[in-house]
Amino acid sequence: MARRARWFVVGGAVLVVVAILAYWLGAAHGGDATAAPAPSPTPTPTPTATGLDATEIYQRVSPSVVVVRAGESLGTGVIAAEDGSILTAHHVVRNAEEITLTFADGTRARATVVESDPRRDIATLRPARLPEVVVPATIGGAAEIGAPVVAIGNPLGLTHSVSTGVISGLNRTSTDGRLTGLIQFDAAVNPGSSGGPLLDAQGAVIGIVVSIADPGGDEAFAGIAFAVPIGEALGGQGDGPSGGGPQI
Repeated sequence: MARRARWFVVGGAVLVVVAILAYWLGAAHGGDATAAPAPSPTPTPTPTATGLDATEIYQRVSPSVVVVRAGESLGTGVIAAEDGSILTAHHVVRNAEEITLTFADGTRARATVVESDPRRDIATLRPARLPEVVVPATIGGAAEIGAPVVAIGNPLGLTHSVSTGVISGLNRTSTDGRLTGLIQFDAAVNPGSSGGPLLDAQGAVIGIVVSIADPGGDEAFAGIAFAVPIGEALGGQGDGPSGGGPQI
């Protein structure tokens, strides 16, 4: 009986030790679970206001872009008002005896210069005939350095070409010093692009393309182009020296 009692005592002690170990391990495991936070779901980014992509801008604005031919000169224009008035670069139509427009839908029309500002290198044309549907461009506001831009025009006769870039600088002066307050941008433009719209990320016209920097003297795009801010393009007229740097 004494031996059996001793086995009961030893067995009971073992059970107590096992129970204590089980309790300790369970408590430790529970503590870890409490200390380690459950992974949180990845937060959804807050939507922000963004502009249109180049395709959307082109689709929206291309009906407002016009091919301008004045003798041997080729340029671009943009419909700027409900009455079909067109902004272009003055040097494109300077001294032209005949100006012909081709609208986006293929409509062709003669045009006359109704306002001309050589000091800003801007001219306003009045078409003798309008397309069935007139789509004026949206006029924009101020330009900001680093903001994305889109240019639409007819470089080298490739009508309705689109290029993208950013605003590289503001308040620039043309290389010959005749034009000031220009927007510098790096979207590709070439001869035939002059008079075309420079557009912001919402597809609004913020400038009229007038010239490029041409260090090689070959009228080839070198990554620097200039536009007259739209406020200046719409603001006044007058006589003066022909504006520009290397005109395109």
